[in-house]
Amino acid sequence: MNHKKEQKFAGNMSRRVFYLSLQACINALVIGVVAKALVLLISLITNLSFYGKFSFEEAGPAGNRLGMLVIIVPIIGSLIVGVMARFGSKAIRGHGIPEAMENIIGNESKIPPVITLLKPLSAAISIGTGGPFGAEGPIIATGGAIGSFTGQVIHISSAERKVLLAAGACAGMAAIFGSPLAAILLAIELLLFEFSPRSVIPVAIGCIAGAGMHILLFDSTPVFAMPPIPAVTDIALVTYVLMGAIIGVVAAYVSKSVYFVEDLFEKLPIHWMWWPALGAIAVGVTGYFAPHTMGVGYDNIKTLLTGNAPLALLVSLCVLKYLSWVISLGSGTSGGTLAPLFTIGGAFGALLGVAVMHLFPGSGINIATAALIGMAAMFAGASRALLTAIVFSLETTGQTHGLLPLIAACTAAYFVSFFLMKGSIMTEKIRRRGVATPEEYTPDMMQLINVAAVATNPPVALEEETTQAQAHQLLQTVFYHYRYLPVTDKTGHFKGYINRQHLSAGNNTPLRDLLESSAPYLYPADDINLVTELFDSYPPDILAVLDAGKKLTGIVTADAVLRIYGERRKATAKYHSAFYGNTRLLRLMARGKRLLARP
Repeated sequence: MNHKKEQKFAGNMSRRVFYLSLQACINALVIGVVAKALVLLISLITNLSFYGKFSFEEAGPAGNRLGMLVIIVPIIGSLIVGVMARFGSKAIRGHGIPEAMENIIGNESKIPPVITLLKPLSAAISIGTGGPFGAEGPIIATGGAIGSFTGQVIHISSAERKVLLAAGACAGMAAIFGSPLAAILLAIELLLFEFSPRSVIPVAIGCIAGAGMHILLFDSTPVFAMPPIPAVTDIALVTYVLMGAIIGVVAAYVSKSVYFVEDLFEKLPIHWMWWPALGAIAVGVTGYFAPHTMGVGYDNIKTLLTGNAPLALLVSLCVLKYLSWVISLGSGTSGGTLAPLFTIGGAFGALLGVAVMHLFPGSGINIATAALIGMAAMFAGASRALLTAIVFSLETTGQTHGLLPLIAACTAAYFVSFFLMKGSIMTEKIRRRGVATPEEYTPDMMQLINVAAVATNPPVALEEETTQAQAHQLLQTVFYHYRYLPVTDKTGHFKGYINRQHLSAGNNTPLRDLLESSAPYLYPADDINLVTELFDSYPPDILAVLDAGKKLTGIVTADAVLRIYGERRKATAKYHSAFYGNTRLLRLMARGKRLLARP
């Protein structure tokens, strides 16, 4: 007799979660050190490239005195990155999160170990020579690579390796920004594709450890500390919602433009190794006229959040930073998206705020708050990581009064971008490669259906004393197309299965001598996941359903499982159809979508 109950493995599952959590914590400590090393390496390369000095002191390209020579610096850096990608690993190209998602979905969460070294090094060269990126994307990719590597070394399942990959990636984000809760939400919204204790606990512990390393190695104050902002009024809240909707439109087109530029580079008749150098020309030329557009640019975000940034700087960071970033990222160099999106969004939000205050002085909005919701709404609209955008903005600024405007504006941006984009800036790249990402996280339907819902009465009841000849004759009178049959004793207690192919018309051997060696069975309260597990592990194409006394009460077939699954799916579809059954409403929504989609 065979009956597996998941509860029997509860202790084992708890141990696995404990070991994964311990490994995630150890990985996070290492990733925190790597994050600090990456920041120092970026500073060193920046000082060498723009100031000609060997120093790890934090510096940005904006204060350089190279003149026209500043155009050459990003080109040199991008040539090096192109060579590293060509002869090292092509996987270092891009901004990290899409590549991590692709490895989780299609490669059993296995990332080549060489990425652990090449990704932060290439990113440091790209950013240190003026690339308009943030350090968070490369460290997220590196953290994921470290988590994947340790998962491969200790030989765990792909599901557990996915947890370590996500924990490592998000520990990197927490180590850079000191935002553990936002990092946990990023894992849930973009990497894990599930919400369960076995995944969230290790990820949370990894993110807490990463945030602890941020306090130890960086600082304990908010990364983007800003002056206190006033509590929002009702009129200001409505204004922020409308601003969020406008930013959502911009976010959709910003995301589309990245892949439009990528498509243009794909058409070039030269090897992709040279593309980053071509993209760097735009970085250098833009940097010559607007030096603040080069490099990491975290100082730019801080300036925007003061609410006192000059109008010329706002336009520069909104337009020129966007052009520099989108061309460089589209060329396939190594860098992140979060900081550029926050910079562009913050500048655009501040510009909207200036315009609104000029046109509607009584709106009650605040420029600093407008910049805050601009950066968060841009990220929410582009990445579809709504909760991450809101919480990240709160954690990195410490502005509790910003919670309501952030929720309102980010939700509006998310709503609008949902209708304008099929995917997001994080998923479009892998979607084009044929890799589908989950769009919604719903409970496992198979866990919500129990055996009682699919069990049927056995059409044939055979006893162990019945002879082969009698069974063979009985099967001639009953329609039964399954290969195996259940067998009971005289009192109805289940004894096992027989294979009908072993029955002989002229043989009087009792059925008890033909019973299969394995006899899996079910109880009415078992879920369908256990049914599929038993079907996969044992040869019978039917499963006996027993009561508490081990008496046969029914059977379950694969056909019944598929039928009930299809019925539940149809029921869900009918619900949505009924909800949107008003055809006039549908036409109005479609017309509105077309209006929004017009260029």
